[in-house]
Amino acid sequence: MKCIIIYFLGLSSLCILNLNAYKYAPRTDLLKESIARGQEIYSDFCISCHLPSGEGVENVYPPLAKSDFLMEKREESISGIKYGQQGEIVVNGKTYNGYMAPLGLSDDEVADVMNYINNSWGNTCDKIVTEEEVSKIKK
Repeated sequence: MKCIIIYFLGLSSLCILNLNAYKYAPRTDLLKESIARGQEIYSDFCISCHLPSGEGVENVYPPLAKSDFLMEKREESISGIKYGQQGEIVVNGKTYNGYMAPLGLSDDEVADVMNYINNSWGNTCDKIVTEEEVSKIKK
């Protein structure tokens, strides 16, 4: 644990500040913050294909809204955002065979956008995607 110890001269008191306090913040607060950042990333990189509603374009771009693929294939979903996606995938019973270029996002940005799409348009996922989890996903 990284701490700063501050001793106030003449006050005979000691103050310890925990620099890792964010690790102990309620998970919901961390998730909410990540979702907010992810929404901005989605607006910059994803919205043109998957649309503001997350519904995608039928037979062209798969939906993210109420997506069984997204909810059931976490690692594949992270990999698709991190490295791009090509080849057949089945989303909500429909086959998509397209190409999504790698977006060039950092691991923390991938985690944030995953947390946003995992918790939007009828999707719910309390298990936060972390930068560390994304860093372990290899092509």
